[in-house]
Amino acid sequence: MSLVVGQSLGLTLVGDGLSLRSSKRNVGKSKFFSVNRRRLARAALVQARPKEDGAASSPSPSSRPTTASVVQYRRADLADDLQAEARALGRAVDASIYSPELIARKHGSQPFKALRRSLEILGALGGFALKLGIDQKQGNLEKNMKKRAGELRRIFTRLGPTFVKLGQGLSTRPDLCPPDYLEELAELQDALPTFPDAEAFACIERELDLSLESIFSSVSPEPIAAASLGQVYKAQLRYSGQVVAVKVQRPGIEEAIGLDFYLIRGVGKLINKYVDFITTDVLTLIDEFACRVYQELNYVQEAQNARRFKKLYADKADVLVPDIFWDYTSRKVLTMEWVEGTKLNEQLAIESQGLKVLDLVNTGIQCSLRQLLEYGFFHADPHPGNLLATPDGKLAFLDFGMMSETPEEARFAIIGHVVHLVNRDYEAMARDYYALKFLSPDVDVTPIVPALRDFFDDALNYTVSELNFKTLVDGLGAVFYQYPFNVPAYYALILRSLTVLEGLALYADPNFKVLAASYPYFAKRLLTDPNPYLRDALIELLFKDGKFRWNRLENLLQQGSKDRDFSAKDALQPVLKLLLDPNGEELRLLVIKEAVRVSEAIALGTVVDTYNSLPEFLRSLVFNGNGNGPLTMSTTELQSTLELRDQVSRIWGLLQSSESFDPAILQPILQVLQQPEARRLGGRVAGGVGQRLAARFLQQLLRATTPSSAPTP
Repeated sequence: MSLVVGQSLGLTLVGDGLSLRSSKRNVGKSKFFSVNRRRLARAALVQARPKEDGAASSPSPSSRPTTASVVQYRRADLADDLQAEARALGRAVDASIYSPELIARKHGSQPFKALRRSLEILGALGGFALKLGIDQKQGNLEKNMKKRAGELRRIFTRLGPTFVKLGQGLSTRPDLCPPDYLEELAELQDALPTFPDAEAFACIERELDLSLESIFSSVSPEPIAAASLGQVYKAQLRYSGQVVAVKVQRPGIEEAIGLDFYLIRGVGKLINKYVDFITTDVLTLIDEFACRVYQELNYVQEAQNARRFKKLYADKADVLVPDIFWDYTSRKVLTMEWVEGTKLNEQLAIESQGLKVLDLVNTGIQCSLRQLLEYGFFHADPHPGNLLATPDGKLAFLDFGMMSETPEEARFAIIGHVVHLVNRDYEAMARDYYALKFLSPDVDVTPIVPALRDFFDDALNYTVSELNFKTLVDGLGAVFYQYPFNVPAYYALILRSLTVLEGLALYADPNFKVLAASYPYFAKRLLTDPNPYLRDALIELLFKDGKFRWNRLENLLQQGSKDRDFSAKDALQPVLKLLLDPNGEELRLLVIKEAVRVSEAIALGTVVDTYNSLPEFLRSLVFNGNGNGPLTMSTTELQSTLELRDQVSRIWGLLQSSESFDPAILQPILQVLQQPEARRLGGRVAGGVGQRLAARFLQQLLRATTPSSAPTP
């Protein structure tokens, strides 16, 4: 078994914005392997194509697999995959787990090493703190904030992987950092100097217990990308010819990160004890973040994250998640499918392939909303380098080391929060922060309400389609920074994800608004989700002061129908079931009142339409020459009635226009209406309509007879 050496090869990776120059290596193959095969195999980009074995020829009809054989093959393939995953888990059995006690015990026994690193950190951050002190003394803190934020970003980069990760984490914490720092730290990149290839290749062999030549028929001589925790090579599997990305962990990274977090925890204890203006428990945040970074160090965990993400979200045709090769994955080595693609922020390169950035961004927004609000498992490192546009127009997600989860109760609370925002119910918004775990139960939200009102009253002067998401996040961040908020990591990260996507879209369309793209998803969930919390939120949105807001329902249907998963069937049945619930008497009273109004509007509208369709002489004959028309109503009241009738007609039209609409879907609704409570409800509506129409008829009769019986002056 041997590697084949290519004399000259140029490689360009569009997705990572990196290129390797063509190089010519005048080394003969026989001399190469006889002198030092392994050394040169790792120093050159080697190229070997798998045998075709007639793969390109079409199979004969007799050789085509049957359905049963395909199912059997898939089952066997799944079983093999599970076994390979189990072997990978075995290779990662000794993966480290973050424990403050263990790192304290380990690094506390190495005082000179800890002191040397402390001096390095203090030397970098001490000068920065001194500048801040001078700015504050001279009254230039606000003026120089942008400049200082840039300096802090460069300091974090120099201090290495732990501080790069720490800075990226701080960039999602509006409760800890002012907006200028959030924006600057969000620019932190993982790009760090590479480590020697020989160490990387030795790590692969040591972790997988296989020689490099037995695994790959080709491997790049140098990494095509380097990040804070590892670096990536492009390779070709020997057994299948599959092109793969191989991520190898940086040597000594666990030791370095452990020491840094040991020292950072010491600072966190001091902040909690002596710094009063930071109300968040800093030590808890450090431990939470360190735990997540340690999970990133276990590449088998990252592989499992990728598999779970693919299962949940790659069911959509426009989302791609690379496959994992478990037999070549371990604690420090991750082998996954190679994805050809272009970074999402490279607009010209994307458009040159006939693709549209906005289509890809919309795909990312919908996937992010599903991650946050549907399944709760989401990508916690959403920067443009982890989002690629593939040549066939799919959005590829990469790098699953840092993931997070949204608690189930928080998913519904976020949607309810959006409803309260739309209703401008700032007291309810403030109370939502208890359910979202932003505030502890003992915090009084009374002083927070005016701050929310001041900001959102101004922001909501725009329509949803005009509201800029970054402006909204920055405004919320200012509120969070001023009051004792403790923003959960999941919420901060998803806000950052949507902000990044909006920023990418603005390159292509300066008028793009992420909220406008998100609203159809919220509308669909409100209309179709049977969850009791969301049903209550829908009622709160549609009813106000005992009146039904038909314009809200029409808008929800218009927006919800833009979501490709919207179903009129799903929107109708949960509402009816809610109406017929034994505890729904209060809602039924509101619905009965509104149903009477609608029925009356339809009946009176029909009368008006019939009257208007009559010739002029018949109108005078039928209504005894009364020129005011058939009804005793003011012009304003008549116009309002007809508008209600027309609005209800439009809503019915929206339901009918749904792709899923079919008269057959009404069958379950008819079954629900056969229930005794439904029949009683229908009777009450009919009675109410009858009373209203009788009153109208009596008014009309009195209007017609009064003039003729009055005495002549």
